Amino acid sequence: MVDVQKLNDERNIPIQKVGVKNLHYPITVLDKQYGEQHTVAKVNLFANLPHHYKGTHMSRFIEVFNQYYTDIQMPTFLTMLEEIRVALEAETAYGEIRFPYFLQKAAPVSGQRGMMSYSCWFKGERGVHRKRFVVGVEVPVTTLCPCSKEISARGAHNQRSYVRVQLQLGPFFWIEDVIEIVEAAASSGLYTLLKREDERFVTERAYDNPVFVEDLVRDVCIGIEGLDSFPWFSVEAENMESIHNHDAYAFVERGEKQWQSKE
Repeated sequence: MVDVQKLNDERNIPIQKVGVKNLHYPITVLDKQYGEQHTVAKVNLFANLPHHYKGTHMSRFIEVFNQYYTDIQMPTFLTMLEEIRVALEAETAYGEIRFPYFLQKAAPVSGQRGMMSYSCWFKGERGVHRKRFVVGVEVPVTTLCPCSKEISARGAHNQRSYVRVQLQLGPFFWIEDVIEIVEAAASSGLYTLLKREDERFVTERAYDNPVFVEDLVRDVCIGIEGLDSFPWFSVEAENMESIHNHDAYAFVERGEKQWQSKE
């Protein structure tokens, strides 16, 4: 049959990214406690297209991904992108997967267990002689306002906050360790299952540990720097304010995103 995608295109316009987006697929990722974890990802896979090709071969993205979905690790993700790049005769291949990562978490007093979910993502680029890979984790927490506590005779306002950490792959690390760092920096972590004695404990712990959004990103930054040495990482926090008609936001970045050699 005629390979229409490889027909010559005379408009002389290269395309930076073309491929498949919003593919939902089961995947298997590493789990610190159990070895591996099964979850479901939303997958985006792209490659560049030279100006002389009419189109790309969409099925090849899926063919390659289908060989790797049962073992999505940080190093193998880049290997997968290299196979996509070669299969499509492209200069660069791009990939992004987003997935919920689940941890079993015990309530602080009763010990009742529930499953907490955290949004995670892998982003990678693979060129002919270079590669780059970033891991992201979003952790929901509680923050209590230090100013509100200081000026109020009774109570203080608190809110749900989201901390997003992105790290460029250098040393190996566990997602669980990043989550632990973020939750330790907040007024309190979140729990899926709380009994009354747990609610009292969490409420009082948050009151005893007030943090501004600025405190949150600074303390997470210190924790990440103590975890290992990464070429680049960023920490951003967003407070869904409970008494203001706006959200509070802070961002910290360390290092610079770097290209690594292919091998």
